[in-house]
Amino acid sequence: MGVPGVVAVVILALAVVAVVAGPALAPHDPNAGSPSGSWLGPSGTHLLGQDVQGRDVASRLLVGARSSMLGPLVVVILCMAVGSLLALIGAWRRGVVDTLISSTMDVVFAFPGILLAALASAVLNAGLWPAVLALSVAYTPYVARLLRGAILRERNQLYVAAAEVQGFNTMTIWRRHLIPNVAPVMVAQGTILFGYAVLDIAILSYLGLGIQPPRPDWGVMISENQSGVLQDYPLPALSAGVCIVMVVVAMNILGERLLGTRGAER
Repeated sequence: MGVPGVVAVVILALAVVAVVAGPALAPHDPNAGSPSGSWLGPSGTHLLGQDVQGRDVASRLLVGARSSMLGPLVVVILCMAVGSLLALIGAWRRGVVDTLISSTMDVVFAFPGILLAALASAVLNAGLWPAVLALSVAYTPYVARLLRGAILRERNQLYVAAAEVQGFNTMTIWRRHLIPNVAPVMVAQGTILFGYAVLDIAILSYLGLGIQPPRPDWGVMISENQSGVLQDYPLPALSAGVCIVMVVVAMNILGERLLGTRGAER
């Protein structure tokens, strides 16, 4: 895995700890602030200082990790589930069914995820879940296209023909052979998409289309504290941005390592 892979795993492990135990680890109420504490620097009681409203930055980072990570996780689960099913059906049936699925995915490809999420927020009101649903739809074609190629390769293998000759039904062949053999590709693609989803949801929150303040969230923290960058106090916005970058880079490194391992095995 190498040093970058190990560092990526450590970063993601810390992120998981923040998601699971962030509220318990937070030293202060993430929403409790005071005007007199606005833009105060790091101290013994506030390790990362205080934001524009005098709230503890470290506490908001720890609590905000949950929404910043769980939203992308739901996006990945939904798009991987739907995309994998469409890829299985298209690659297995081929012909008209495959053409119809591929054509539909091409249409969805024409709409960027951010645009779909913005439209969903306009129709369903701004919030985390409209953004999650829209991004899930936008990411599904990427999953379906990648897995379709992998499944087609496996579909043409002799072991699949042998299973059909033995009388195994389609679901059994999928469960015992196809899905296990493409599972590493699915996992690698899921890790890469997770990084993209973290970034996209943070962008939507920054634009006011995702998670709404005062709820702690990394994208919201950048939006709320961006004025501090011009006032020589960038720490609140910068710390949230660093968290986003570290998670996205770590997930991409892990995904590339998994894809590389899969390629070497083949």
